[in-house]
Amino acid sequence: MYIAVLGAGSWGTALADLLGQKGYEVRLWVRTPEEAEKLQNTYENSRYLPGVKLSRNIVFSCNMSFCVNGAECVICAVPSGAVNSVSKAAAEYINPEKQIFVSVSKGFEAKTKERLSQVIERNIHGISPVVLSGPSHAEEVAKKLPTTNVAASKNSKNAEYVQELFMTDGFRVYTNDDIVGVELGGALKNIIALCAGVLDGMGMGDNTKAALMTRGMAEIARLGVSMGARKETFFGLTGMGDLIVTCTSMHSRNRKAGILIGQGMTAEKAMSEVKMVVEGIPATIAAYELAKDYNVDMPIVNAIYGVLFEGKNVRESVSGLMNRPKKNEMEELIKW
Repeated sequence: MYIAVLGAGSWGTALADLLGQKGYEVRLWVRTPEEAEKLQNTYENSRYLPGVKLSRNIVFSCNMSFCVNGAECVICAVPSGAVNSVSKAAAEYINPEKQIFVSVSKGFEAKTKERLSQVIERNIHGISPVVLSGPSHAEEVAKKLPTTNVAASKNSKNAEYVQELFMTDGFRVYTNDDIVGVELGGALKNIIALCAGVLDGMGMGDNTKAALMTRGMAEIARLGVSMGARKETFFGLTGMGDLIVTCTSMHSRNRKAGILIGQGMTAEKAMSEVKMVVEGIPATIAAYELAKDYNVDMPIVNAIYGVLFEGKNVRESVSGLMNRPKKNEMEELIKW
């Protein structure tokens, strides 16, 4: 038996290497024959994880059938915008009764605003996916720095399988049955991290960022609870934990893009400079629309939406947030 990983970005590569180092045979699906050949010849993903020598237990291939058909577990590690097409392509080779399907992507399906596990369930009939999420930069996992994640699923046995699959001395996994909260925490924190970068780019201080992160988590939790999540999940690794690491680390592509936007760059130019998918930008659209759908107050989301898509001034948007009507914090917290 072997493990399939779909997507050779930084996270997919890091997880494939982790499993390979544990002794599993891993088949890592890439998009082109040229990419597969380069990775197979060098055992280094020079674009996303330069300098990291990958496990020799990894086989690189652009053949979906070779990677997925018969795999014990299939791990989908592509950007959120590709989950629909890739899960559709993989569905032909998956047996839901015999294989575990894991999503490690963070975001929403743009057209439908669905969580990514919902997209997978729609495309692979009968599957009960597991979401693996938490505060985990691929660069640090590849260096075997201590990291903790959460495996969430409606099927507890599937979650426990993924917990056992990934556990190492340097990678600890908890289980959780609140898949809604785990996914929403991972997707929505990218928006707040983008905002944190904007503040850094503007030259704001630690006080400002602390306020942003705290009030940002309040918005995330309000929407999450309205969508069926448990509020306690947002106090954990996939909520506050993921928010902290993404808002404060220079590994965060969302924060990097935000810094450039705060310095005056357009969102399009910032994404081009970062050279990787900035999930916080499409997630802002989804969150803005979901807030309307569920009648949830999300002033920070509304402010960054205005900056990104309505041409609003960044400094005026910050001022607008600071001058909102006075409120009682405890009453605000009780709401969620």
